[in-house]
Amino acid sequence: MTTTTPVGAPAPTGERPPAVSPRRRTGRRGPGPLFVLPFAVPFVLFLVWPVLQGIWMSFTDSSLALRDTSFVGLDNYAEAFGDPDVWSSLGNTVLFTAASSVPLVLVALAMALLVHSGLAGQWAWRLSFFVPYLLPVTVVTLIWTWLYQPDVGLGNELLGALGLEPVGWLSDESVAMWSVAALTVWWTVGFNFLLYLAALQSLPTVFDEAAALDGAGAWRRLWSVTLPQLRRTTVLVAMLQILASLKVFDQIYILTKGGPNGSTRPILEYVYDVGFTGYRLGYASAVSYVFFALVIVVSLAQLRLFRQED
Repeated sequence: MTTTTPVGAPAPTGERPPAVSPRRRTGRRGPGPLFVLPFAVPFVLFLVWPVLQGIWMSFTDSSLALRDTSFVGLDNYAEAFGDPDVWSSLGNTVLFTAASSVPLVLVALAMALLVHSGLAGQWAWRLSFFVPYLLPVTVVTLIWTWLYQPDVGLGNELLGALGLEPVGWLSDESVAMWSVAALTVWWTVGFNFLLYLAALQSLPTVFDEAAALDGAGAWRRLWSVTLPQLRRTTVLVAMLQILASLKVFDQIYILTKGGPNGSTRPILEYVYDVGFTGYRLGYASAVSYVFFALVIVVSLAQLRLFRQED
């Protein structure tokens, strides 16, 4: 005689009820893939696929002037390493990075400390420091083109008032890159200023107050209390700034077109000239991926250095 267990009654001792997965219990799949799909499709179409297509193109002799392409292997990369124009434009990029990154960190810190000190008219200071960052690159380069005019520009007018000789801000090879760096500092320092100001406003005041009670002056508290607490913010600002400066293109292309005599041409402008002026898309892709590898190496070196210091 067989016995049956009533529906809803517990299973007999020693027997486990069959496991029921959440999917079988609900009878439908979760909505996760549907939420990811709106991001995944543009990501694949506009990032992953162009990267893969560019890597393949760097191994071919692809050109805008010719339809037929052939596989050339590592010939484009070998040519890139032996091209003096690649090395000169890369040197210009490194020079611009050094000339712009250092003041963009130090000036932003000084501006944030000035505002955080409690000067009157806080909104005016913050507005004047950050507004240039909101301007498009075309407007910024137009303003500074007039400032750098050799005859009627404000720069040479100020030098003349001081009894100094006029300077070819954009025509002198030894000055042009520094002129572009000054423009970039004025234009983009507002972003770093906001990062530093936010960090200063989040610092605990107990350490500064304790140092003041011990008799430390304002400068001693700045060097021994405030700046050490801003170390992580300084690391972040420096990393972001170096990576941004390595990718410079817009302001130099509009302001100087890489001149005079290629003294301000960065590596990305050389890639543009080779690919869209010389029509050599395959070679331009190889140069761009060599530079991409260099940026990755610099980023990893920065991360390792900063982690060791931490």
